[in-house]
Amino acid sequence: MNRLTGFIKQFEYYKGLGDKTINSLTFDELRKEFVEDTNSIAVLVNHLSGNMLSRWTNYLTEDGEKSWRHRDSEFIDGFSTKEALINSWNKGWDCLFSALKSITDSDLDRIIYIRNEAHTISEAINRQLSHYPYHIGQIVFLGKLIKGPQWESLSIPKSESSQYNAKKFVENEGKHRFNDNK
Repeated sequence: MNRLTGFIKQFEYYKGLGDKTINSLTFDELRKEFVEDTNSIAVLVNHLSGNMLSRWTNYLTEDGEKSWRHRDSEFIDGFSTKEALINSWNKGWDCLFSALKSITDSDLDRIIYIRNEAHTISEAINRQLSHYPYHIGQIVFLGKLIKGPQWESLSIPKSESSQYNAKKFVENEGKHRFNDNK
């Protein structure tokens, strides 16, 4: 597997965690703020989408912090339906995946800019592989708080590590990665 394919698979894995959480919640649950002036899942989706669109639109020729981006407004929930929220979520991810699929491994050392700071494309990808999972972790955690006992674990359920490992170690070792078939 080349590096770029590995990056894409990582982003797909984290998008999948967000997808599963978003799909398990109602529109009202997605908008729930636990404490005043904290981010709901809807706000986090709005921010992630805005960031992805800014960072990955014309990323080879324009700074990743676009003049049309209004970051502060990303922290306001303006969604009127769950469908609009999901469409915004997918629009950001589509922009990211389209950008990543347009480059080759040999492009990863090219210089691009984010807020007038030079990054290789590889560094920019790693920057976002830290940023997006940070917020997706918040989304998953909020989903778990909202669902309470009805939450379905997205990883190894609490107190079930031994059973999980027992199943994993009867499988043949393979060249598959942890994020294959997720």
